[in-house]
Amino acid sequence: MRYVLKLSRVAACAMAMIVTTPLGLQATETDPVDVLGTWSFQTHPYRNGVCLMTGTMHLSPAPEEGTYNCELTAIEVCSTWGRSVVRQSCQATRFGDQLSIRSQVEEMLESKAEGLVYWPDNFTLTVQSQDRMYGALVSAVTAPAEFRRATNGIS
Repeated sequence: MRYVLKLSRVAACAMAMIVTTPLGLQATETDPVDVLGTWSFQTHPYRNGVCLMTGTMHLSPAPEEGTYNCELTAIEVCSTWGRSVVRQSCQATRFGDQLSIRSQVEEMLESKAEGLVYWPDNFTLTVQSQDRMYGALVSAVTAPAEFRRATNGIS
C-alpha cells in the first residue's frame, strides 16, 4: 500500500508540474505588447544640441501580421534656423520587441527655410512596455528617441 501511495504522490506531483508548466507564461511571451494607438515622442537634442524633435504618431493595423500603418507629425525646432512641422505617412514592421518605422513626407505644414529638403523621419525602437518605446531617430541625423503612450484626457 505504501508503494502505491508513494507512486500516486509521484504521479500527482508530475501532474501538478505538467499543469503548472508556464503555459500562461508562454502566452505572454508570444503575445506581444499592443502598440496600436497614439504615441507622443521626443528626441534628445541633436546637431550639436541646437535641434530637438517632438511629435505624435498613430499606429493602426495593417493586413499583414507584424505590420502597421501609421501617420506621424514631427515638429523639429532648431535654434539656428527655426521650426518645421511635417506630416508623414509611415509603415511599421515588428520583430519581437523591435519596431522599425519607415516614413514618407506627405506635407510640409510649416517650413524652417524656403526650399529646404526635409528627409523622412525613420525610427528604430524597442517596445519596453504598454506605455513606452525607446530607440533612435534614423534620418538625416541620428538621435536617441523616446515614445510614450498618449493620454487623451476629457475636457
